[in-house]
Amino acid sequence: MTSLPTVPSPKKRFPRLAVTALAIGLMTGTALVAPPAAITAHAASPASLPSFADLVEKVSPAVVTITAAHKVTTPQVPQELQEMMRHFGLPDEALPGGRGGNGRPRIESALGSGFVIDPSGYIVTNRHVIEGADEVKVHFQDQTDDVPAKIVGQDERSDLALLKVDAKKPLQALAFGDSDKMRPGDWVVAVGNPFGLGGTVTAGIVSARGRDIDPANLNDFLQIDASINKGNSGGPTFNTNGEVIGINTAIFSPTGGSVGIGFAIPSNVAKPVIEKLKATGHVQRGYLGVTLQAVTPEIADSLGLKEPKGAIINAVSPKSPAEKGGLKQGDVVQSINGKAIDNQRDLARNVAGIDPGKTVDLGVLRAGKAITVSVKLGEAPSNDKDSGSGAATTPDGKGDNTSVAGLKLGKLDDRTRERLGLDGDAQGVVIVDPGKDDLGLRPGDIIASVNNEGVKAPADVNAQVEKAKKDGRKSVLLLVRRGDQQMFLPLPVTPKKD
Repeated sequence: MTSLPTVPSPKKRFPRLAVTALAIGLMTGTALVAPPAAITAHAASPASLPSFADLVEKVSPAVVTITAAHKVTTPQVPQELQEMMRHFGLPDEALPGGRGGNGRPRIESALGSGFVIDPSGYIVTNRHVIEGADEVKVHFQDQTDDVPAKIVGQDERSDLALLKVDAKKPLQALAFGDSDKMRPGDWVVAVGNPFGLGGTVTAGIVSARGRDIDPANLNDFLQIDASINKGNSGGPTFNTNGEVIGINTAIFSPTGGSVGIGFAIPSNVAKPVIEKLKATGHVQRGYLGVTLQAVTPEIADSLGLKEPKGAIINAVSPKSPAEKGGLKQGDVVQSINGKAIDNQRDLARNVAGIDPGKTVDLGVLRAGKAITVSVKLGEAPSNDKDSGSGAATTPDGKGDNTSVAGLKLGKLDDRTRERLGLDGDAQGVVIVDPGKDDLGLRPGDIIASVNNEGVKAPADVNAQVEKAKKDGRKSVLLLVRRGDQQMFLPLPVTPKKD
């Protein structure tokens, strides 16, 4: 899966590329700055500008600061690995911890925002705020001490997480509003913790709706220009009634700083996810098993369609729900359960919003003829091992992964490439579960080579590990890719014991 470039955060152990021109950044503390919005084309008198003081006074007690901390240990680097690095012409600084590491644990933390959604102590934030945290604490504006919080559940695809604190008394909670009613030009107010300055209020307008900023994310974001900065991640954006209509998540920036273009998860997208996290700790999504592409004007013309709408199927995964239901390559899906489909993203979002096991009726155009195809949905595979989904599975949803040096590895097939947003010719081995590792590896990372030898299957990795053992080496050198990033990392050939 291709990750959005992010403003660097101290909680990330895997190095991130610097944000470049016109890059989108997640806000594990990130955010949006905006110039003052003009109310009319003419200069407005101060008396005509709205005051949000009453609204802010009402909602602020339910907006919290979140601190996510985890222990990081710089691994000891074996002498032979340093020699190997020099042999390959790589500097010692490329190793974890720089020159040799020291093996000492240290605490890294990240700041974000959140808000109370239930008086009993449930709190909503972004997943990337608390991702990988060993300890999460919540600070309320009316309290001196931080309160420990439990991670109830988190969902990678929507970038949402639900926390729970032990509330001694009913907490003031916020209500979700109807994000579908928000129009470009409507006022919005954001409250959060930018740069650690809790209780900061900014105002602006809705700039646009339905923004698609990440192929791996199912949200159609609200674009807003209320100033949001590092630390606002997971904080609420309100309508003028004081209802939460968005959860601040990302920015669009040429430099990594705020330029007035930011994105919030719409409340109508967040509500069902939060409900599922509260009920089960994870989110199950429907799965078809197809590769989709847009119906362009040219494709629409060739098919005799009046409008370039719908989603064309360019591949059907073997033994998938789609194949079992009778979908075929070249089918154009135009509706689901009677609801018209605008594009491939619209279809993917609708399918994901339906529980696995349910049957959907798809309106399909096949060879110029409109037909209905009924498909019983499967469950979408997930790489989020912390979502409460239980034992890790391979990217193709099967339990036939291979364990090598403490890593569970899977083959990089076409379906996995599609789900991770990789090119069709991408090669390597996918990490299904990194186990107890100190390297910062994650599910979905790709091992491109081992000891400078390209790998295409888990057996290739295992062969290099066994060769290293035979040669008396303690580690092998991995080239790991995550999105557009890559780095050499040492993997001990013998996994650590508890």
